[in-house]
Amino acid sequence: MTGASPLAAHAAAPTREAHDTSLPPGWRITDEPDGRRLVWRSASEVPMGDARVEFHAAGRLLGVPAPERDGHTFRLDLDTARPERLTDLQVWSGGRRLDAPEGNAHPGGRSPLAAVPPAAPLPAGAVDPGRPGTYRTATGEYDLPSVRLPGFKAPVEMRAVVVAPTAATGPRPVALFLHGRHATCYKGQEATGDWPCPAGTKPIPSYRGYLRDQQLLASQGYVTVSISANGINGQDWAAEDGGAQARSSLVRQHLARWADWAAHPATAPAAVRKAPKADLSKVLLVGHSRGGEGVNRAAMDSLYPPPAAQDGYRGPVRWHVRGTVLIGPTIFGQNPVPDVPSATILPGCDGDVSDLQGEVYVDGTRGVSRGRALHSAVYVTGANHNFFNSEWTPGQAQAPAEDDFWDDADNKDPVCSPGTRTRLTADQQHRAGSTYIAAAARLFVAGDDRVRDLLDGTGRRAPSADPARVLTHAVGAQRGAGFLPDGKVTVTGGRLCSAVDPRPAVACLGEADHGSSPHFAQWETGREAGRRAVALRWSAPGTPVRVQPGAPLSLSGARSLALRVIVPPNTRGTLLDVAVTDSHGRRAVLGRVTADGLPGSDRTASYWARELRVPLTAATRAGVDLRQVKSLELIPRSRSGRAWLMDAWAWRPGTPAVAEAPLTRVDLGRLSVKEGDSGVHTYRVPVRVSGHGSGQVRVYVVDPVTGEAKDRLVTVRPGGHDIDVAVRVEGNKRFSYDVTHDVLVKAVHGTVVGAHRGGVTALNDDPMPKVSVTPVADRVTEGRPLRWKVTLSEPADAEVGASFVVVPVTGGAELSTKDVDPAWLSDASGAEPDPERPLSQVEYLGVWASVPAGTTSTEVSVPTVKDTVAEPAESVRFTATDDSGAPLPGGPVLTGTVLDAS
Repeated sequence: MTGASPLAAHAAAPTREAHDTSLPPGWRITDEPDGRRLVWRSASEVPMGDARVEFHAAGRLLGVPAPERDGHTFRLDLDTARPERLTDLQVWSGGRRLDAPEGNAHPGGRSPLAAVPPAAPLPAGAVDPGRPGTYRTATGEYDLPSVRLPGFKAPVEMRAVVVAPTAATGPRPVALFLHGRHATCYKGQEATGDWPCPAGTKPIPSYRGYLRDQQLLASQGYVTVSISANGINGQDWAAEDGGAQARSSLVRQHLARWADWAAHPATAPAAVRKAPKADLSKVLLVGHSRGGEGVNRAAMDSLYPPPAAQDGYRGPVRWHVRGTVLIGPTIFGQNPVPDVPSATILPGCDGDVSDLQGEVYVDGTRGVSRGRALHSAVYVTGANHNFFNSEWTPGQAQAPAEDDFWDDADNKDPVCSPGTRTRLTADQQHRAGSTYIAAAARLFVAGDDRVRDLLDGTGRRAPSADPARVLTHAVGAQRGAGFLPDGKVTVTGGRLCSAVDPRPAVACLGEADHGSSPHFAQWETGREAGRRAVALRWSAPGTPVRVQPGAPLSLSGARSLALRVIVPPNTRGTLLDVAVTDSHGRRAVLGRVTADGLPGSDRTASYWARELRVPLTAATRAGVDLRQVKSLELIPRSRSGRAWLMDAWAWRPGTPAVAEAPLTRVDLGRLSVKEGDSGVHTYRVPVRVSGHGSGQVRVYVVDPVTGEAKDRLVTVRPGGHDIDVAVRVEGNKRFSYDVTHDVLVKAVHGTVVGAHRGGVTALNDDPMPKVSVTPVADRVTEGRPLRWKVTLSEPADAEVGASFVVVPVTGGAELSTKDVDPAWLSDASGAEPDPERPLSQVEYLGVWASVPAGTTSTEVSVPTVKDTVAEPAESVRFTATDDSGAPLPGGPVLTGTVLDAS
């Protein structure tokens, strides 16, 4: 039978081998009127979370697919992706593989390691910020008219819950909370990501999940407000930055209202009028997950204005952000704000943002600005992602909720499965979160330096957070000169390794290592320049590893040398001597440090640096000139082991006042152009450079065909055109797919980056060829293949094809799973011949016809097998599919009949 349809054409399937044109089970490719898409359907529902779902092929990021409402299906625009780029398809989210065989959701797929017991409690700090203050509190809500944000079709709500002290005198500092990405609407036990919520469903009150944190801060004298962002969560799948700019706009919309109300109290809602006057010169922003990235962007936008076309707030800045608290945050842009102090809470059992990419809020600030702001990482062993929000916690939430750590009943995790010695209960975790939020408020806003040792790696604990085991390290504040592997440095006796690199000999961690590291979290490129560490490996003690910067460093005035050192999880007692040598050759061993690994497993990101300090007194006694220190040595004293040096700093106590530097800001844009019918046109990637002074960024230009990125270091100036990426677009009258030319940018020095990705998209403006099919051998004897010819109405500039799904025959006997080649059946569907069943009962079974670019036809076949069983004539029927993979009414059909050979 023959037929033709413009909707039946589909892009060529990925190939595992030259002869294999099938997709893995669960995958398909569709050609829709507006482009070709790669589609993956999960057998189980993928909960709406904060980490992005990503498609990878051959070890490289293909892109971020759009979710469908069913919670199972994800679609990715494919542009120019060729079959060789689509090998080894995988689905990842936050460092966890979603499409892996059961029990193999983490790199390596090994059985869990034996975790070490919880560490002994640290000494208590000088103060305990988790203790309630003296004020009584009052709670109320406000609900204002919704606002429209650029790039979002539906308005976004302006709703919040206020918890404030009562009987407090004078203006009070403000803490604003922003929740993360979660389901938006619910009815009974069903939750969706719709916005606005359909009739009969209710909005999920995620913004009410921090009431305990708000009550603690309010008792200590803070006016607190937690804002709702369901309208962003329901629409941010289409935002190139994951919704960071929209969340910033929403935060600043609320702050602007509070500034209005402080100036005109009578205009405020009742919940605000009952609260003390807000002191907007002292603002703490607290964000959870994508809310963390949102408040980071709000802090940036408050200092360095974003492009007006991208921003949903255009008014003056009448507030001062003194610090941020980021809870299990995303950082898709890897663009922290260097001059706003931050505390990043890293949940050791995070099952959503499981790569703990929020570590970049600390590491990513090194060398970017003046280095005076404290940036702290707070690692909470046994905490998951959701339980910091009571509305995401089973038994406490109004809507459906779950433990996000992916527990396996048959393969318990020794660290994170409920009931283990290290896993926290929901209440224990929430109490630890409240305590460290209050610690940040007390340090960043109130300026109480006594609380600093809870956040800066000194090794003190807040008893209110017990029994949680909380560890911290930091950069900035009173840290001076540093030995930084990212810059000009020479390493002897060890290896200068890269955080992100596909080459095992270059990467800091490899596939053979159990678990992962927050310090080496993947970005959007397969290789990154400028993110490095020093790797140590030894089989006997005594061989030094020497780190020599490009120029001598001054440690003068410092009390200690503070090192951040990673050792493997579940290890104890790694011993390292630390020595320095000055420019005159005088050397001193400063002392010995001991490093213990964190409890970890294959499913955790536990390769995390411990802060180790060694006094500089020995160097002074030895006459070392601390103004001219030319090298640092680490001498292993354990019998064998591994370690990674992240950095080492001149340290002294104290929290200096922070003055924000006038930095240069870079934002990329995206230009979409039609290819046209003829000629070659050159377009340039939109770039906006604003602010003051000059700075350096690293620019990555991604090849649209190979997916590989080339990088270069660029000096930028406000109003300049230093980032100049030209894209050539050739017009023609032949069908092809949209071609996306992506560019990424990251701050290096003297800059901040807002919109970190942009580019030029060349839009196809030619119709897709029609597809027809004709039989070549549609009536054969068993043992011979059924064959059909698939023809395009005209050549195309892209590989095009047709997909056909098996359907029941209209009459007579049907071919079964034992009538076809078992290898073909497995390749085409992943199914086995037994038990024998009609082919139309095999899930995912179909045939793919790939027509190479520039040609007009190809053949598809179904190989049959000869047997000794006497059988009547048997048939098979395939029909073209629509964009959902369902049979296409009126589309081309392949039919064939197999005759008995006996």
